[in-house]
This record gives sequence, C-alpha cells and structure tokens, in this order.
Amino acid sequence: MSVDPAPAAPSLSVPAPRAAAELRTAELRPAAPHPPGGRAAWFAWAVGVSVYVLAVVHRTSLGVAGLDAADRFGIGASALSTFSILQVLVYAGMQIPVGLLVDRIGPRRVLLLGVALMSAGQLAFAFSTAFAPALASRAVLGCGDAMTFISVLRIAARWFPAARNPFVAQLTGLVGTGGNLVTTVVLAQALHTAGWSATFGTIAATGVLVFVAVLALLREAPPGAPAAVAVPPQGGRLPVGRQIRAAWSEPGTRLGMWVHFTTAFPASAFGLLWGLPYLVEGQGMSRAGAGGLLSLLVLSSMAFGLLFGRLISRSAALRLPVTFTVLAATALCWTVTLAWPHGRPPLWLLVVLVLVMGSNGPASLIGLDYARAHNPAERMGTASGIANMGGFIGAMITLLGIGVLLDALADPGSDSYGAHAYQVAFCFQLLPLLLGTAMILRLRRKVAAAGRG
Repeated sequence: MSVDPAPAAPSLSVPAPRAAAELRTAELRPAAPHPPGGRAAWFAWAVGVSVYVLAVVHRTSLGVAGLDAADRFGIGASALSTFSILQVLVYAGMQIPVGLLVDRIGPRRVLLLGVALMSAGQLAFAFSTAFAPALASRAVLGCGDAMTFISVLRIAARWFPAARNPFVAQLTGLVGTGGNLVTTVVLAQALHTAGWSATFGTIAATGVLVFVAVLALLREAPPGAPAAVAVPPQGGRLPVGRQIRAAWSEPGTRLGMWVHFTTAFPASAFGLLWGLPYLVEGQGMSRAGAGGLLSLLVLSSMAFGLLFGRLISRSAALRLPVTFTVLAATALCWTVTLAWPHGRPPLWLLVVLVLVMGSNGPASLIGLDYARAHNPAERMGTASGIANMGGFIGAMITLLGIGVLLDALADPGSDSYGAHAYQVAFCFQLLPLLLGTAMILRLRRKVAAAGRG
C-alpha cells in the first residue's frame, strides 16, 4: 500500500500489446538515470514515512477510543461505526484524486497538504462534544490520511532501484504499522490519564513538527533525476477522465484493487473499530488484555511485512500464491472462531486469529504491486490510487454491516452487546471475502490471457 518504478527498469517495461500511439510514447520516453539507493534514498524515505506513521496514528486512534466515543457523544453501535465508515469512505473516495495530484503536482506537495488536513481534523475532533461536528472532523482527517501512502511510495520509487520496490513498499507498511502500535500502547493509556481533549490535541500538534520536517528536509528525487511529475513526451497530459479510464481498463489495475479489497479489510475493520468492543464486550476480556491482543496484531503485521517483502522481491510469481494463502488462512480462522459454541472461543484461538490477521495488511500491498507493474509512469499514481481504494471499500462495507447487525441483535434496553450478537454480526465479513476471492480468480485469468501475470 511500490508506486512509481524506475522508468528505465527492464522488469517493468510497458506490456504488449498496446495501442500504437501508446507504443510510440513509450519508445520516445527518454532514458532516466538509475535510482541510486543508498543513504540519501533511505533519508528521503524516512522523512516521507514519518508522515505515514502519523497518518496511521490518526487513522487508528478511534479503534482504542470506541467505547469512550460512545459515552462522550451518547451514541450506539451504528452511529459509532459511522465515524470509521465516513473516514474510510473519504479515504477510499480520495484515492483517485490523490493519485492524479501525485502524478501532476508531485508527492511532496501532496504530503504537506495531507499533514495540514490531518492536524486540522484531529484538533477539531479533540474539542468536539457533539456527534455532527465530530463526524465532520473525522472526514477532514480521512481526506488528509488519503494523501500519505501513495505519496510516500512514489518518493521511495524515485530513490530506489525498481527491484527494491516490493521490499520498500512492505517496509513502508511495516514502519507505518508502528503508528498502530503507538495507538494501542500509548494512546489507549493516555485517554484514561490525560483525557479526551488533551490526548487528541497532542496528536494534532505533532503534525506541526512533521510538516516542518517535510518542508525543510524532503527531496522528491535524486539530483539530476527527471522531474517527479511524469509528462508524456507527445501531446502533453491526458485529460483527467481519459487518464482514469486508461488506468482502469488495464486488467492488472483491477486485479490489484480486488487483491487489496479482499486481503486488507478483515484486519482493517478489526483494528479500526470493532476489535476492542468484540474482545471486551463479546469475550469478556479486560481493556488491558484486549489492548495486548491488538498490539499482537500490529507486531504480527510487521513480521509478515518483512517476510512478504523479501519473498515477492525475489519472485513476482509468488504474488498470487501468497494472496490465496492469506485469504484461506484468514477465512479458516474466522470460521472456526465464529462457529465456537456460545460465541466464546478459547484464548489460544483468539491469539491464532490475531496472528493470522497480521498477514492481511502486508498481503494487501501485493495489490499495489500489480497496479505499478501494469501501468506506465505517467499514470502510476492514478493506477495506485484505484488499487488502494479496494481494502478501504471492503472495510467500510464490513464496518457498516457489523454495526447494523449488532444493533439489530442487541437486547432491548441494553447499551452493550453480548457474545452471541458479536458471533452473528462478525459472520458478515465472510461475504466480502467470498466476493473478493471470486473477482481475483476472474481477473487472474484475464491478466494471464494477456501474458502479463
């Protein structure tokens, strides 16, 4: 969740057949210096990834504050899920516009805008006391969050050789996951010591430091490299609509989107909102115990990120085998957990479930790898934005489905939900799992038939 491969890399040549005009464009595209890698590349990546870490903290902050938010705003499960649904909806809806912005104004400017929006949204959320303004502030936050990941990967791809792109993409996700660890370990405790406004206000203020670091230290590309904003050498830029259609018409882009959709959403829905309530209300765990399992989810994701990055860097042929292994393991673990009598699986099974869900985020980055590998440089951001929508659309659907089912299954007059309600409600996520797997199988055949798998 890499984006802009080195234009001269032989492994990412423009696939054939293409339209004659596009072939001519590819032939006339000037050769670019090989990205150098090295210390300067890692420094540029580190500055950019600091924005993504902050974005993950912003994004997941409600995951440990769900019960507090319900009390603060006096809302039930459906309304509570609206916070995360709106944030994810804005994030998903912004992916194509953000991809276009990255392609046209460059990733550094997009990162700066993203930090500004996230800080403003989180500051407003910190001092909101009513549901409507709090909801609006999460929408602003989601808009800023949407501008981070693609921009960081675009910068990294300008600095690193193309063969390193899958590993750097996984490393970006791994380091970003550290923001989730900050949320589950630090933010959860701060909420109960410093209080709501002070905790969320401090997160917002951190954005000022990150903004200054990006403004002062970040360079989009190595010295002497072509401009980070790719322009086709013949005829200028495509109109926005044609650029989007061109990216969408590529089967590899759509395959990437469905890979991202199907692998990402189970852990996203769990970590963004419903994990803590499920463990505390549904399984009777303490907040500390539930926080420990959520931290384990983060650590597992970091380990899988390293593993998948190395595997796929060595062989692109492993992309779909890894994807299907993750999907099968996730579906099996959830099926056994939800089928457990009385909806109360043992602790060891919950630990296994969380460990397996740790593979979801790293596997979703395979979707962006497909988008990158099947599109030319001038629409790389657009194609990556389309692919990056997938998991967040899946998470949005799942967040809403679980929330609606919980409210429907709640005992009359009760302000909490029992094990049986969570057991039934969480079965909803098996539906998008089946849909996404079917679409991957369908598009896999199309990509293979084109000889570009």
